[in-house]
Amino acid sequence: MKTIIAGLNKIFDSRIRLGIMAALSVNECIDFNTLKELLDITDGNLASHLKALEKNELIMVRKQFIGRKPNTVYSISSSGKELFQQHLNALENLIIPLQT
Repeated sequence: MKTIIAGLNKIFDSRIRLGIMAALSVNECIDFNTLKELLDITDGNLASHLKALEKNELIMVRKQFIGRKPNTVYSISSSGKELFQQHLNALENLIIPLQT
C-alpha cells in the first residue's frame, strides 16, 4: 500500500536544509553570509547543514577570494534540483484533498 508520505525525502526533514534548498532553487548562487542572514542561524549550524547537502551532492560549492577575503558560494546541483522538486511535489500531494 502506498502512503501519502512516500515521496518525502528525509534529507529535507530539517527546516534549515529545506530553507537552504528553497533559497538555492530560486537563485543562481548564494554566498555563505547571505544564507546565514537569510536563515538567521549561526555559522556552525549553517556549515553542518551545507556539509550534509554537499556530501549528498545536492549542492555545489565554489571557494574564491574577493580581494584578500575568502568567499564561499553555493548553488543547487541538477540532481539536487530534481530531488527537491520531487520533495515539493510530495508535500503538495499531502495538502490536496483525497478524491472520494
